[in-house]
Amino acid sequence: MAVFTPIELSDIAEWISQDFKIGEATAIRGIHGGIENSNFFLDTLQGGTKQEYVLTIFERLSAEQLPYYLELMRHLANKGIPVPKPIENHRGEILFLLKGKPAAIVTKLPGLSRMQPEANHCAMVGAMLAKMHLAGGDFQKSQENLRSLGWWQKTIPLVLPHLDATQKDLLTHELATQETFFASRNYDLLPQGASHCDLFRDNVLFDPKNNSDTSNDQLGGFFDFYFAGTVKWLFDLAVTANDWCLAENKQDLDPGRLNALMTAYQSVRLLTKEEQVSWQLMLRAAALRFWVSRLWDFYLPRDAEMLTPHDPTHFERILLSRRCL
Repeated sequence: MAVFTPIELSDIAEWISQDFKIGEATAIRGIHGGIENSNFFLDTLQGGTKQEYVLTIFERLSAEQLPYYLELMRHLANKGIPVPKPIENHRGEILFLLKGKPAAIVTKLPGLSRMQPEANHCAMVGAMLAKMHLAGGDFQKSQENLRSLGWWQKTIPLVLPHLDATQKDLLTHELATQETFFASRNYDLLPQGASHCDLFRDNVLFDPKNNSDTSNDQLGGFFDFYFAGTVKWLFDLAVTANDWCLAENKQDLDPGRLNALMTAYQSVRLLTKEEQVSWQLMLRAAALRFWVSRLWDFYLPRDAEMLTPHDPTHFERILLSRRCL
């Protein structure tokens, strides 16, 4: 998350009180981290009780694309999946215009992120990810992953001039491998549906029962669905594994964490034969996706308050590791 469009309390106070049933806006503060939208914590006071929400102003996504993400969150929340639920205004709308840009308000989940997850955290994430996939099975809207193969093909030529010869070779060869994989019959047979596509550690919250003993953590929920899409579920699982199951060297997969994630996921939804044989290639696809996007953000950045681009070499190393599996 980041801030590209600054907002002051005076900009929204009247709008909140007149258009919504969430009380009086009392505070707003920008959220640090991430790279796509302008995000803020919004505090309100209703009947003497403080409430917390998240206000997002969308910087890249269009008003035509956004209903997929917002309605997916509402669908999942109504199915009991712990995700932020969009707030309706008095007219039943969940997508608004703020400072000339599309915006939304969603509920704030409890808890905090565990940036050094243990096996129990991976297990909770794996089980809930499978439940989320199944809960989205009857979601009627469909939208492609905006950071998938077509985007890689357009973006890689833009970042290649910034790379050395070894990096160029790795990037172009992996793209060719993924083009072949995506065109294969095996890929076509992989089950798909609504997916998060960005389920990193900082997009999951845990409700700690004891801050000094993380073994008692309970899952607070998944958030930041603004990269979601109708994709192969295996891709969503691979994105998650590539972040949650890292070994101490921050590039290889840790067997204990990976086993916990995969066992818990498959306790809810068993992988198909096609998914099992596609696992390594999908891990590579997930690594390539984030290496390309981080190269793009690093070398072709946008101006924003509180924006710190992520290190692209992190996913370069992960891709190299997955190619050796």
